Amino acid sequence: MLIDVIFLFMAGLIGGVLNSIAGGGSFITFPALVFVGVPPLIANATNTFSSSAGYISGVYAFRHQLKKHKREMLLIGLSSLIGGSLGAFLLLQTSESSFENAIPWLLLFATLLFIFGARANILLQSYSEKNKYTLQFKSIFLSLSLLSICVYGGFFNAGLGIVVLSYLALSGHKNINVMNGLKLVVSSSVSIAAIFLFVLNDSIAWVEGSVVLVGTLLGGYYSAHISMRLNQLYIRFFVIFMSSVITVYFFYMTYA
Repeated sequence: MLIDVIFLFMAGLIGGVLNSIAGGGSFITFPALVFVGVPPLIANATNTFSSSAGYISGVYAFRHQLKKHKREMLLIGLSSLIGGSLGAFLLLQTSESSFENAIPWLLLFATLLFIFGARANILLQSYSEKNKYTLQFKSIFLSLSLLSICVYGGFFNAGLGIVVLSYLALSGHKNINVMNGLKLVVSSSVSIAAIFLFVLNDSIAWVEGSVVLVGTLLGGYYSAHISMRLNQLYIRFFVIFMSSVITVYFFYMTYA
């Protein structure tokens, strides 16, 4: 039992670091919960609960970078609460095999969107200057994209940070520290909404989840400070690397 506690704490610590710097911490924490014997569906809900501490502590650590984005934080926070609730509700109505088969394709899309999102945004902005309807279309597209991302986050937490970073790149953000802060705002709001429904449905393994939660809390807070001192280009490469590894892993686990 002590070995399981140490194992889950270390998984939470590493997961919190990944979530704060680039996303993808659930790649560590979700399998860890399954490994110690938590049933997959319960592990999925528990993982959302455990990761929430790292998200919230990360938002606090990025508070200075987010001061100029209060209005955007409010809008994405509301969308995240709505989307997270819808996603959690769908999860509670869905079989395990159904959402597991969809995960690799969602992560592949997210990885490609992060890599090419900034370039696509430049093309959209360039075209919008020539066509007055393009800007309106882009605004609607981004709003629907954020809602869909938040539904995904409430449905299955793994890879949420990477998908959110992809959305932020497409919406025009370039500062990776601001992007990481906004990403954590989305992740926190989605998690809070989903956890509420999971608690009502008694879908959380509280003991195992609490151990992971302490790890993510510490990892998320301290790594947020570290990431602010790193070269933005290096962090971007790290995000691409992690998203690629996670995508390959889920394809292997699903179809091998």
